[in-house]
Amino acid sequence: AGTLYFSAMRWLIDGYNVIRRDHDLRGAEAESLAAGRAALVRRLAAIARERAEVFTVVFDGARLRADELPAAPGGAIDVVFSRPPETADDVLRRLATKWREAAVVVSSDRAVETAARRAGAVAVRVEDFLAALDGDAEDDDEDDDAPREKRGNPRRLSREERASRRVLRRLRRIN
Repeated sequence: AGTLYFSAMRWLIDGYNVIRRDHDLRGAEAESLAAGRAALVRRLAAIARERAEVFTVVFDGARLRADELPAAPGGAIDVVFSRPPETADDVLRRLATKWREAAVVVSSDRAVETAARRAGAVAVRVEDFLAALDGDAEDDDEDDDAPREKRGNPRRLSREERASRRVLRRLRRIN
Protein backbone atom coordinates (compact mmCIF):
# COMPACT_ATOMS: atom_id res chain seq x y z
CA ALA A 1 0.00 0.00 0.00
CA GLY A 2 2.93 2.36 0.61
CA THR A 3 3.76 2.38 -3.08
CA LEU A 4 0.48 4.17 -3.81
CA TYR A 5 2.20 7.38 -2.81
CA PHE A 6 4.88 7.47 -5.51
CA SER A 7 5.02 10.90 -7.07
CA ALA A 8 3.98 9.45 -10.42
CA MET A 9 1.43 6.73 -10.78
CA ARG A 10 0.72 4.93 -14.00
CA TRP A 11 -2.96 5.06 -14.90
CA LEU A 12 -3.86 2.27 -17.32
CA ILE A 13 -7.07 3.31 -19.06
CA ASP A 14 -9.47 1.05 -20.97
CA GLY A 15 -10.05 3.67 -23.69
CA TYR A 16 -13.25 2.58 -25.38
CA ASN A 17 -14.70 1.50 -22.03
CA VAL A 18 -14.24 5.07 -20.73
CA ILE A 19 -15.46 6.73 -23.91
CA ARG A 20 -18.67 4.73 -23.99
CA ARG A 21 -19.55 5.54 -20.37
CA ASP A 22 -19.15 9.32 -20.65
CA HIS A 23 -21.80 11.45 -22.34
CA ASP A 24 -19.41 14.00 -23.91
CA LEU A 25 -16.89 11.42 -25.07
CA ARG A 26 -19.65 9.23 -26.49
CA GLY A 27 -20.88 12.26 -28.42
CA ALA A 28 -17.41 12.80 -29.88
CA GLU A 29 -17.22 9.12 -30.80
CA ALA A 30 -20.56 9.43 -32.63
CA GLU A 31 -18.69 11.77 -34.98
CA SER A 32 -15.98 9.14 -35.51
CA LEU A 33 -13.88 6.66 -33.54
CA ALA A 34 -10.87 8.91 -34.05
CA ALA A 35 -12.77 11.92 -32.65
CA GLY A 36 -13.76 9.92 -29.57
CA ARG A 37 -10.19 8.79 -28.98
CA ALA A 38 -8.83 12.31 -29.48
CA ALA A 39 -11.37 13.78 -27.03
CA LEU A 40 -10.37 11.29 -24.33
CA VAL A 41 -6.66 11.86 -24.90
CA ARG A 42 -7.11 15.66 -24.72
CA ARG A 43 -9.04 15.36 -21.47
CA LEU A 44 -6.36 13.20 -19.88
CA ALA A 45 -3.53 15.37 -21.24
CA ALA A 46 -4.89 18.38 -19.37
CA ILE A 47 -4.64 16.42 -16.12
CA ALA A 48 -1.23 14.92 -16.95
CA ARG A 49 0.19 18.40 -17.53
CA GLU A 50 -0.93 19.56 -14.08
CA ARG A 51 0.59 16.70 -12.09
CA ALA A 52 3.17 13.97 -12.32
CA GLU A 53 0.68 11.35 -13.47
CA VAL A 54 1.27 9.06 -16.40
CA PHE A 55 -1.69 7.86 -18.43
CA THR A 56 -1.53 4.90 -20.77
CA VAL A 57 -4.72 4.67 -22.81
CA VAL A 58 -5.29 1.28 -24.41
CA PHE A 59 -7.60 0.79 -27.39
CA ASP A 60 -8.52 -2.27 -29.36
CA GLY A 61 -6.57 -1.68 -32.51
CA ALA A 62 -7.25 -2.56 -36.02
CA ARG A 63 -4.82 -1.35 -38.62
CA LEU A 64 -4.85 2.42 -38.34
CA ARG A 65 -3.60 5.03 -40.74
CA ALA A 66 -1.19 7.63 -39.37
CA ASP A 67 -3.86 10.36 -39.63
CA GLU A 68 -6.18 8.30 -37.40
CA LEU A 69 -3.79 8.27 -34.46
CA PRO A 70 -4.37 10.86 -31.73
CA ALA A 71 -1.88 13.72 -31.90
CA ALA A 72 0.76 13.87 -29.18
CA PRO A 73 -1.04 16.02 -26.61
CA GLY A 74 1.81 16.97 -24.31
CA GLY A 75 1.89 15.72 -20.78
CA ALA A 76 2.58 12.12 -19.93
CA ILE A 77 0.15 10.25 -22.20
CA ASP A 78 0.88 7.03 -24.01
CA VAL A 79 -1.63 5.66 -26.49
CA VAL A 80 -1.42 1.93 -27.13
CA PHE A 81 -3.38 -0.08 -29.68
CA SER A 82 -3.66 -3.82 -29.25
CA ARG A 83 -2.51 -5.90 -32.17
CA PRO A 84 -4.84 -8.73 -33.15
CA PRO A 85 -5.33 -11.37 -31.94
CA GLU A 86 -4.53 -9.56 -28.67
CA THR A 87 -7.33 -7.36 -27.27
CA ALA A 88 -7.14 -4.15 -25.26
CA ASP A 89 -8.14 -6.21 -22.20
CA ASP A 90 -5.14 -8.50 -22.79
CA VAL A 91 -2.85 -5.45 -23.00
CA LEU A 92 -4.29 -3.97 -19.80
CA ARG A 93 -3.74 -7.26 -17.94
CA ARG A 94 -0.17 -7.45 -19.22
CA LEU A 95 0.61 -3.84 -18.27
CA ALA A 96 -0.94 -4.30 -14.81
CA THR A 97 1.43 -7.23 -14.28
CA LYS A 98 4.36 -5.12 -15.49
CA TRP A 99 3.64 -2.04 -13.31
CA ARG A 100 2.08 -3.88 -10.36
CA GLU A 101 1.70 -1.65 -7.26
CA ALA A 102 2.55 1.52 -9.21
CA ALA A 103 -0.46 1.06 -11.53
CA VAL A 104 -4.10 2.02 -11.38
CA VAL A 105 -6.24 0.12 -13.90
CA VAL A 106 -9.42 1.88 -15.02
CA SER A 107 -11.92 -0.54 -16.51
CA SER A 108 -15.39 -1.85 -15.84
CA ASP A 109 -14.50 -5.27 -17.19
CA ARG A 110 -14.51 -7.69 -14.25
CA ALA A 111 -11.80 -9.94 -15.70
CA VAL A 112 -9.49 -6.94 -16.14
CA GLU A 113 -10.24 -5.70 -12.61
CA THR A 114 -9.56 -9.12 -11.13
CA ALA A 115 -6.29 -9.51 -13.05
CA ALA A 116 -5.19 -6.03 -11.97
CA ARG A 117 -5.83 -6.77 -8.31
CA ARG A 118 -4.02 -10.12 -8.56
CA ALA A 119 -1.03 -8.28 -10.03
CA GLY A 120 -1.01 -5.87 -7.09
CA ALA A 121 -2.42 -2.90 -9.02
CA VAL A 122 -5.39 -0.85 -7.90
CA ALA A 123 -8.55 -1.40 -9.94
CA VAL A 124 -10.98 1.48 -10.42
CA ARG A 125 -14.39 1.29 -12.07
CA VAL A 126 -14.85 3.61 -15.05
CA GLU A 127 -17.83 5.37 -13.48
CA ASP A 128 -15.81 6.22 -10.36
CA PHE A 129 -12.90 7.43 -12.51
CA LEU A 130 -15.18 9.70 -14.55
CA ALA A 131 -16.78 11.10 -11.39
CA ALA A 132 -13.30 11.92 -10.06
CA LEU A 133 -12.35 13.60 -13.35
CA ASP A 134 -15.48 15.71 -13.08
CA GLY A 135 -14.55 16.56 -9.49
CA ASP A 136 -17.68 14.98 -8.08
CA ALA A 137 -17.32 14.54 -4.35
CA GLU A 138 -17.48 11.03 -3.02
CA ASP A 139 -18.78 10.41 0.43
CA ASP A 140 -16.07 8.54 2.31
CA ASP A 141 -18.63 7.06 4.66
CA GLU A 142 -19.54 3.45 4.28
CA ASP A 143 -22.56 2.60 2.13
CA ASP A 144 -24.62 0.55 4.58
CA ASP A 145 -26.71 -0.98 1.80
CA ALA A 146 -23.71 -2.44 -0.02
CA PRO A 147 -23.58 -6.24 0.14
CA ARG A 148 -20.69 -7.63 2.14
CA GLU A 149 -18.95 -10.95 1.89
CA LYS A 150 -16.00 -10.56 4.18
CA ARG A 151 -14.80 -11.18 7.69
CA GLY A 152 -13.66 -8.60 10.18
CA ASN A 153 -15.10 -5.19 10.89
CA PRO A 154 -18.38 -4.96 8.93
CA ARG A 155 -18.09 -1.17 8.75
CA ARG A 156 -14.62 -1.13 7.25
CA LEU A 157 -14.16 -1.13 3.48
CA SER A 158 -12.16 -3.90 1.88
CA ARG A 159 -8.49 -3.28 1.17
CA GLU A 160 -9.29 -3.01 -2.57
CA GLU A 161 -12.09 -0.49 -1.97
CA ARG A 162 -9.86 1.63 0.29
CA ALA A 163 -7.07 1.63 -2.32
CA SER A 164 -9.51 2.62 -5.06
CA ARG A 165 -10.90 5.51 -2.99
CA ARG A 166 -7.37 6.66 -2.14
CA VAL A 167 -6.31 6.99 -5.80
CA LEU A 168 -9.61 8.61 -6.74
CA ARG A 169 -9.15 11.24 -4.00
CA ARG A 170 -5.70 11.89 -5.43
CA LEU A 171 -7.17 12.32 -8.92
CA ARG A 172 -9.82 14.74 -7.59
CA ARG A 173 -7.07 16.88 -6.05
CA ILE A 174 -5.38 17.08 -9.45
CA ASN A 175 -8.38 18.83 -10.95
